[in-house]
Amino acid sequence: MPTYLAPSGEAGLPLYCVTGADLSAIPEAARAFAAAAGSKGEAGKLLLLPGADGGLAGALFGIAAGPRADAFACGALPGLLPAGDWRLEGDPGDARLAALAFALGSYRFARYRKSPPPEARLVLPAGIDRDALARTVEAVTLVRDLVNTPANDMGPPELEAAARALAGRHGAQVRVVVGDALLGANFPLIHAVGRAADRAPRLIEITAGDPDAPKVTLVGKGVCFDTGGLDLKPSAAMLLMKKDMGGAANALGLAHLLLARSARVRLKVLIPAAENSVAGNAFRPGDVLASRKGLSVEVGNTDAEGRLVLADALTLACEEEPDLLIDFATLTGAARVALGPQLPAAFTADETVAADLARHAAAEADPLWRLPLWQPYAGLLESKVADTNNVSAGPFAGAITAALFLEKFAAPAGAWLHLDLFAWNPATRPGRPEGGEAQTIRALDALIAHRYG
Repeated sequence: MPTYLAPSGEAGLPLYCVTGADLSAIPEAARAFAAAAGSKGEAGKLLLLPGADGGLAGALFGIAAGPRADAFACGALPGLLPAGDWRLEGDPGDARLAALAFALGSYRFARYRKSPPPEARLVLPAGIDRDALARTVEAVTLVRDLVNTPANDMGPPELEAAARALAGRHGAQVRVVVGDALLGANFPLIHAVGRAADRAPRLIEITAGDPDAPKVTLVGKGVCFDTGGLDLKPSAAMLLMKKDMGGAANALGLAHLLLARSARVRLKVLIPAAENSVAGNAFRPGDVLASRKGLSVEVGNTDAEGRLVLADALTLACEEEPDLLIDFATLTGAARVALGPQLPAAFTADETVAADLARHAAAEADPLWRLPLWQPYAGLLESKVADTNNVSAGPFAGAITAALFLEKFAAPAGAWLHLDLFAWNPATRPGRPEGGEAQTIRALDALIAHRYG
């Protein structure tokens, strides 16, 4: 039994959710006590209601209305409520999302420091699929745990172990190419990025499902720590670089959602896992590297390594022409400057995918924002000595030029979707504690269910 849910059949104490400080729908005694206590049902505030016997009779919780409304407002409740079983009353908004928010607000990362989960439990609202909720919570927890784990315990071997554990749980097949074997298998960019680290780079491949079903391939950037390479990052910029494998974590999270519900697809997950380290054999600015695609790549900056490892993995993915190809990457600071940490940038040339994804993202409160694959900027990646540079020569449109670089390696595919995400909450919000975060995977699960079942 999940710690965040009460057993089926429990009644629980009423938790009156009021929107816009409208207390008219709650019992008269509760209104009278709220007035005496000076509470007006302010958004985010909890008021415990006393019973005649001196115990608790319930609680009052305010939810914002209008443009500042948050579908995840109930995610604050596990940290506010006392132990016990609680049932939602009043207007919590979308009850499914409210239950999910409550569950995700119960998350604690306790690998290194004891942090017991909250003792408040939710009585699942009627009509909510308990199994679907559990799948989603498991997927988000997997992503958060992977991203929150520091690089000393989450290098390429440990990321491989996590992928193998997920595959084993779902009966999927795993193939891994490690170290110098990457050169023999024609993954030169992955090898170049990871060869300076004492933990060998690798390409992790998971395959599951009916070979005749529509092919969906997920590619996740698995740079387990990024020093910037010889274009060394300043120390402040390295503090969060344990999360540079957030793309791989989100790919595994979405894979769990698809496999756990037996999605009618042939699923493949590709994770190029490496550390971008500094040593005598590190790749250098100005180097010209071969790629699996056959394109030569001039290294304009060693800190643009994520797009290099993705390039070889995308090329492999496209060799079997998937119906839908999705890559996840904590790729550019430019996307964060443009959209901030809460809005992943989405790139696709497929208008149907873009429209469907926007609709599902809104329905799932799993936001993203589409940016253009603006082809005139492709010229910014020109190289005088190679087929392409890995970075633009100027400071503009960094997220777009990164996507245009990947586009060179993402054909042929039925539809390609590139997600430049942060995979991190810099501050706690309801249901979204500070730390590693799953982004876009709930929207994508809904999109794939809509397209393929």
